[in-house]
Amino acid sequence: MENSTWSVNIDRSLQDCSGARISGCWSLRSDSSGSSDDSLDRLFPPASAPRRKSATSLSKTEPPLLRTGTRTIYTAGRPPWYDEHGAQSKEAFVIGLCGGSASGKTTVANKIIEALDVPWVVLLSMDSFYKDLSPEEQALAASNDYNFDHPGAFDFELLVGTLRKLKQGKSVKIPVYNFTTHRRQKDWKNVYGASVIIFEGIMAFADKHLLQLLDMKIFVDTDSDIRLVRRLRRDITERRRDMEGVIKQYNKFVKPAFEQYIEPTMRLADIVVPRGGGNMVAIDLIVQHVHSQLEERELSSRALLASAQQTQTLPQMLSVLESTPQVRGLHTIIRNKETSRDEFIFYSKRLMRLLIEHALTFLPSQPCKVHTPQGHEYQGHRYGGKGITGVSILRAGETMEPALRAVCKDVRIGKILIQTNLDSGEPELHYLRLPKDISEDHVILMDSTVSTGAAAMMAVRVLLDHEVQEEKILLVSLLMAELGVHSVAYAFPKVKIITTAVDKSLDHSLHVIPGIGDFGDRYFGTDGFEKCSEEDQEQRPH
Repeated sequence: MENSTWSVNIDRSLQDCSGARISGCWSLRSDSSGSSDDSLDRLFPPASAPRRKSATSLSKTEPPLLRTGTRTIYTAGRPPWYDEHGAQSKEAFVIGLCGGSASGKTTVANKIIEALDVPWVVLLSMDSFYKDLSPEEQALAASNDYNFDHPGAFDFELLVGTLRKLKQGKSVKIPVYNFTTHRRQKDWKNVYGASVIIFEGIMAFADKHLLQLLDMKIFVDTDSDIRLVRRLRRDITERRRDMEGVIKQYNKFVKPAFEQYIEPTMRLADIVVPRGGGNMVAIDLIVQHVHSQLEERELSSRALLASAQQTQTLPQMLSVLESTPQVRGLHTIIRNKETSRDEFIFYSKRLMRLLIEHALTFLPSQPCKVHTPQGHEYQGHRYGGKGITGVSILRAGETMEPALRAVCKDVRIGKILIQTNLDSGEPELHYLRLPKDISEDHVILMDSTVSTGAAAMMAVRVLLDHEVQEEKILLVSLLMAELGVHSVAYAFPKVKIITTAVDKSLDHSLHVIPGIGDFGDRYFGTDGFEKCSEEDQEQRPH
């Protein structure tokens, strides 16, 4: 974008933006800190239940970001953000919104989100990054004598670090600021994943390191009298302050700070939006530019995986369960298309138990001594890590959880839902629930089959973004194609890959050959269902 400032000064009726100011941030992804499994039960009804229309949200705890008269933006997935090397291929596009207090920044942000029609958006408010006040400063705030409109009131170090990680696709924790106690709440908000980040705040352009993270800078210019009326309404109704105190604070701090710190940064903006959310010409201009930027960043992960050069020999980090007569017999049963569903489930579970037992042999151990009931010393081994977490790639990977629970007492379980976009053929992350402090654990990542490796790579990338160490990840699958093995090993050479069998090839539909069929359909009894409508098909997991 050119450095010149575009001023879109089209007369539009003023829009009231005195509604909710977003403190904290809303993410178009389910919070990884947890939600009820009931939401997953709605996704995968039993075979006897009628199919539902497209689900609207995958988490009870996360409401939609934005409701409008014409549409609602729900929690949804995001496209791949990695290349065939497993490295980040693109960063999120960050829009910075600056303007005076109550100028309509949040309204403009919501209008942009609605017009963008991109479901992978995070809206981040600078209000979340106010510093905790000392008892002396809290006394000043109570008497409206503390300046919240000064750059020193914000924790820029935390803000810059958080925005940088979010732009890089990492998982972040956002503080939740309480405007009554003037302190951060104990529980912070987990946010993960976006194609577009909209960052808004009165000091959005006040820090040089912050400016370097912004791909587009927008200044919302609103008349000072209108801003005062909106601030009065907001602070009295939402923050329970009296009118005299609000006016005192405005004249003493807000107005001088705008003139000294905020208004001069208007020259840094790429676009100036007069009169805020009512200026649809300016918003349309912004949306067109963002769309063009996103189109340039499109990536086909499956195309990259399919075209990547694969080595002839299987990687050293692959471990295949020994093909004993028992293992081969189990494969014979579950691969047979004539096998009944009851037998398929029974013998699949047997094979899963053997596979999980085999996978546990790759966890670290350390020598230890115990004393037997006879009073003798025994030299043994015990687990040498801090904890073990199982993460299933829904839906088929969830079938492996009972086998893991049967051999690992008190194991923690996380879930990742990855679905294939029928239009692009690309995997998308739609649901995420990981235990707290997962970064300290060894993680057993479970999926029933791996074909191209695209979904497995996305799941590994999610774990890495949550600071799980690559060498602590074990990818466990009943059946894998050679392409999937090579793809994962090439991208993440420290990940241990464990399976019961590796098949040679894929068909034109990317199914493993000779394969096992659609494991999820055969296990859950959904393979006999009649063809779904296109809308229902979009809800089927990868």
